[in-house]
Amino acid sequence: MTVALMWEARAVPGRGGELLAWARAQELPRRPLRRETFRAPQDRVLVVTWWDAAYDADLPELPEPDEDLVTRAVHRWRFEAVDADAG
Repeated sequence: MTVALMWEARAVPGRGGELLAWARAQELPRRPLRRETFRAPQDRVLVVTWWDAAYDADLPELPEPDEDLVTRAVHRWRFEAVDADAG
């Protein structure tokens, strides 16, 4: 089964670049199948990692950034793949 972990944080206004650099520098103790990092307006950063694991497996996640870098706690979601479109 493929499980995707999503990690999303919103930086203090004007510090989106710092949050992006921080997220990209975070190493996980195990290597996921895939890892992608995104940015969006309002200084938001999203990291998605894909794992070959059971839905409830104990998987490494990115930590919380320092409080002075973000406006709120990190949002986290876990999804399991149900379909794969090769299109």
